[in-house]
Formats: sequence, structure tokens, C-alpha cells
Amino acid sequence: MPAFLLGVDIGTSAVKVALVDASTGAVVATRQSPESAEIPLAAPQPGWAEQDPADWWQHFLLALQGLGEQVQDVQAVGIAYQMHGLVLVDGDDQVVRPSIIWCDGRAVATGAELAKAVGREECLRHALNTPGNFTVAKAAWVRTNEPDTFAKARHMMLPGDDLARRLTGLVTTTPSGLSEMAGWSFASGSTFGELMEAAGTNHLVPEIVPTFGDQGRVTVVASQETGLPAGTPVTYRAGDQPNNALSLGVFESGEAAATAGTSGVVYVVSDTAKPDPAERVNPFLHVNGKIGTLLCVNGTGSFYSWIRRTMCADKSFKDLNSVAESAPVGADDLLALPYGNGAERSLGNRTPGASFQGLDFARHGLPHIARAGMEGIVCALKHGFEAMKELGCGATSVRAGQANMFLSPLFAQMFADATQCEVKLYDTDGAVGAARGAGIGLGLYNEPRDAFAALTELTSYKPGDSAPYDLIYKRWRGVLEDNLR
Repeated sequence: MPAFLLGVDIGTSAVKVALVDASTGAVVATRQSPESAEIPLAAPQPGWAEQDPADWWQHFLLALQGLGEQVQDVQAVGIAYQMHGLVLVDGDDQVVRPSIIWCDGRAVATGAELAKAVGREECLRHALNTPGNFTVAKAAWVRTNEPDTFAKARHMMLPGDDLARRLTGLVTTTPSGLSEMAGWSFASGSTFGELMEAAGTNHLVPEIVPTFGDQGRVTVVASQETGLPAGTPVTYRAGDQPNNALSLGVFESGEAAATAGTSGVVYVVSDTAKPDPAERVNPFLHVNGKIGTLLCVNGTGSFYSWIRRTMCADKSFKDLNSVAESAPVGADDLLALPYGNGAERSLGNRTPGASFQGLDFARHGLPHIARAGMEGIVCALKHGFEAMKELGCGATSVRAGQANMFLSPLFAQMFADATQCEVKLYDTDGAVGAARGAGIGLGLYNEPRDAFAALTELTSYKPGDSAPYDLIYKRWRGVLEDNLR
């Protein structure tokens, strides 16, 4: 009888699931819901972003339906999820308000107040970050601004913790999850109690379970809803970027992963816990206990998606990529800032907004706008990548899944040329990585790397001449600095 590993990836726009053969590591099937639209995202005020956790569950169920009866042969479940979101539940495990998700900027000032109360140096020593706009700061914002709601809360969780709760009936989180919240102390190897106390969230911290291992079993009720066998263990859980690194086999110091979906990320693994004094990039606990330093630009694929749906909704992304290729390098002096998706950590939690600079109606059309959009995204990633190099977290090659912006050969080569990093593209995604993580947590492999024997490198892009992009970047950075003044 076949035996499968199920991976789930709770994204901002969709929930993806993947079945992986437990014996061979081969991908059997993948599905997502919704298939063409996006999960609703509410913005009650400018700079806010909320989603209903019930929507994640419903789309998880719909995606599972696409796998059919094969879900009855699942041996273990792995969960990946959008990082830094806040889910609050009451004593009856009922969600008390919509989730404040990763790109919501309302808690920036609250995080700054917490850092002042605890001491910035203490925050950097323990968490390697100040609370910033992370989950603990979001919970403290609710305490101050929605006291009646906060009084109902008994646990705070991340989006993946909530899915695990619905599957197992247990309210838990992981050390890597607490690190994403800014609630893990690297100095003590436990909860950062001083920050939790300052935030008023000590009583909300769930039980801590290992990132890999038995995190609970699918309940009878969840089995009836999902079709998964009752008693199936959840054996792995991680935020989307640590999980993306895992899915690409990125474990050791100096290895790097990248994504360019809704947000753009470069994630470099190291052995040493070293904070960025300017906090442009953020170290977190990697899934294997090492340090993963993360650069995030909030709006990469979302910026490119905005260009498509606003200016050429009748075109596919593949069509738009071809259109971009028809414009010259530098897009005839058109520059783009892609910062239209909330407060940017890499810019000190500032929000310069997205814009085009130098638009000339006589010279510029859709090809220039699409190409300038790509170049602006690459420049934003390069800007953050420079901060990583200052910290000794540079890399000469990055691995990425052949998806989202990396489906465009133009974008992949542009990234390689501008950063002078080789780009290696693989046939994998977050849901597939979570499924293989479930196999590690189940103990199917002698070494974690054995879970990725079936991982296939599809193509690579070696760095070419950087000179044209050096000039573009110099001009682009000047525009950014003008916008930040």
C-alpha cells in the first residue's frame, strides 16, 4: 500500500498542499486553493493587513479535496506558513479577531516602545532583533488598542500554529516560531521572558514543541473534515522562509536560499548569532538550530502582479515577462521603487511607497514599465543584500524554486548579474519542502539531507557583466534616498 507525506503551505494568496512518496521522495501531486483568485486580505486602515484564519482552513480543505482518496494514505503532516502573523484564541480555542499578518505595519511604534522598555541592547542580545513589527509587538498593540479583545485571549499563535491546532486540538508553537515572534532568547535557549512581560503576553505563550518530531495527532473531528486518518502525526512546522531554505536543501553555513513571490527574500544560514545593529536584516533560529539571516522586501511579486492587473489584466505573467524582454537594459531611464506593501524592515520600518521615476509619455510603454518593475525589485534585493555582506552573511550562489518571479529567465539573469551570485533553480516549493520536513520529523531518514535525494536542479544562471546594473543601482539608490528624506 502506498504511503505519503503531506505538506501544507499557508501563503498570503493561497494554501498549497503536496503529496510526496514516503519511500522515494518523489512528488506525487500538488494542489492549491484558490487556483486563480487570492485569499481575501482586509485593510481596515492604511498600512494594515488582516486575514481570517477560517479562510486558511477552508482553503486547506478545498486543496485537500483536489488530492482525492490519496489523503487516506498520509503517514505524517508538515506545515509551512507565512511568518510573523498573530492569531489570538480564547479559552475555548475560538479565534477572537482576524489575524494581523506579516505585512501589517500598525505595531511599529509599539515595537519601538517595547524595545525602549526592555533596552535595545538587551533585545539584540537575546532575540537578535528588537520587537519591531513582529508578532509580540502585534499582540502588545492589541492589548493597548483593543483591551476587551485582548482580555478574551488565552493563547497567541502563528498562522501555522493555528492550522496545527485545528488538526490536533493542541495549542503549541516551536522554538523557531518563537524566534519569528521575537520571543525566543538565544542567550538562554528559552522564551525571552523579559520582553514577554513588557508586552503583557507571558500568559499567552503556547506549549513549545520541537520543530521536527511528534507535535500532536489528527483528531477524529479533524479526520472527518479532512479525510486524513485519525492519529496521523504532525511532525514538522516552520515559517515560510526557513521552510523554503529547507525545501532547497539549505542547511549549512554559507548556503543561501531566495524567493520572489509576494515578498522577495534572501536567506543565508550561518553558525554564529550576530544581529544587525541597524536591523535592516533579521537573524532567526533556523529549522536545524543554526542561524538564518533574512532579508525581506515586502513587495516583489505583489508589485509585479499590480503592474499586470492594473495595466494589462488580459495578459498572463508569462506574456508580461516576454513584454519586459523587449525593453532595453535600464528601461530607457525609467526607475521603479517597489515599496508599496507596508513598512519595510530593510529600510528601518519606513514606508516610502511604490513609484516610477522619470516616466516619459513619449518614450515609455508597457515594456519599459514591466522591465523597470523587475529592475526595481532586483535593486531592492541588492540593497538589502549589501547589508548581509556587511555582517559576513554574503553568498556567491543562491538556490530558489523555479516559481513566481524566477519563472522569468530575464529576472533570474538580472538578479545574478546585479548581485554577482549564481542562481540555481530547483523543482520544489514550500508545500513539497514541508512534506519532506514531515518525513524528517517522522524519522524516515538517517540524515536530513537524505530527504532531498529527489531534489532536481533545473537550470542555473551564472553572473555576467555587472556594469550596466551598477549604473542602474547607483541611480536607483539616489532616488530611494530622496524618497526617504
